[in-house]
Amino acid sequence: MTELDIAEVAQRAGVPASTLRFYEEKGLIASTGRRGLRRQYDPGVLERLALIALGRTAGFTLDEIALVFTPEGEPHIDRRMLTDKAEELDRRIRELGALRDSLRHAAACPAPRHLECPTFRRLLDTAASGAATTPRRRVPPR
Repeated sequence: MTELDIAEVAQRAGVPASTLRFYEEKGLIASTGRRGLRRQYDPGVLERLALIALGRTAGFTLDEIALVFTPEGEPHIDRRMLTDKAEELDRRIRELGALRDSLRHAAACPAPRHLECPTFRRLLDTAASGAATTPRRRVPPR
């Protein structure tokens, strides 16, 4: 298969060209050269971008994703890292389930005011303690 230019890679991978340039700057992908002003990529970059997208969806940082690739560019996925992330996701799913249930209760609560509802008060206390924070995701520039 022939090389792909940046516009085709962006279209096929579903990411803007600026994201591809950002990933290249971070060392996650590499162009094979240029044709005129357009960067060229080996078709294998699409699989690498799919792995990056999967990692981002799972909540891995770009630095964590970079550890997946060997210096030769081949993926070597650390099973312990996957297990740890799965456990982290399980915890987050439990937290979100409890939050969902509390919000549903608050929506149907017979208390005259939400602040008079013990369930809603517990939700506020949890939020005030920082236990119900949403992890920040760093998104590459678009």
